[in-house]
Amino acid sequence: MAAAPNRSSQWDASDYGRNGAFVPALGLPVVELLAPRPGEAILDLGCGDGTLTQALVDAGARVTAVDASPAMVAAAKARGIDAEQADGEQLAFDGLFDAVFSNAALHWMLDGPAVARGVFRALKPGGRFVGEMGGAGNVQQLRGALNAELEAWGYALPKHDLQWYPTIKDFSAVYAALGFVAIDARLIDRPTPLPAGPEGWFRTFRSGLMDVLAVPTENRESIFTAAATRVPTAMQGEDGMWRADYVRLRFAMRKPD
Repeated sequence: MAAAPNRSSQWDASDYGRNGAFVPALGLPVVELLAPRPGEAILDLGCGDGTLTQALVDAGARVTAVDASPAMVAAAKARGIDAEQADGEQLAFDGLFDAVFSNAALHWMLDGPAVARGVFRALKPGGRFVGEMGGAGNVQQLRGALNAELEAWGYALPKHDLQWYPTIKDFSAVYAALGFVAIDARLIDRPTPLPAGPEGWFRTFRSGLMDVLAVPTENRESIFTAAATRVPTAMQGEDGMWRADYVRLRFAMRKPD
């Protein structure tokens, strides 16, 4: 049985648009890797606010977009995207798609084999799965700074990681076990500018963790500000811009004919 949706994956679409716009912007090379063709049926798994989904639509594909966040689905629909709420660990599509695409979403889905089963089932024979997610070492410094501050406030961190940032070996093993072939996965170091600084990143990408730990709303900004002082100063460039220690796992594979 698939696990319950990740409780730390909680989103404010407006805040994401302000502080997380770099995510879809930096995902365009993944769209190029997918190379969507006119008329193809494509599933966008974890579509977010639909920014990258629009690039698939603009290429002429027939796109179905899903996301577990009601706020993100609403934002995607507001763009005119065909989006629906769905748990990526319990996909119910059966042989409908020429391709499945996913950007910056799989690391929030903790039951990797369940996701792989759903994607495999959703694809037509010969269909391809292309995407990008956080990989081993992703945001290690940012996460460490926030976790240290939370512990200083007396919060006990979850025993199990709330994101899956796999190695190439571990990721490939999950998908090979389901029968995917021609798996090409690679880790990419990608220092990523944070226009809103570490505090903005914490606010956008770790508010769900605050919910899990039941951190009172009135304390969160103080924690984020203090955690930002723990981020290594080497992550701030001479131009004053902070850059996150992102490591992306980019992949492509296909279902056998």
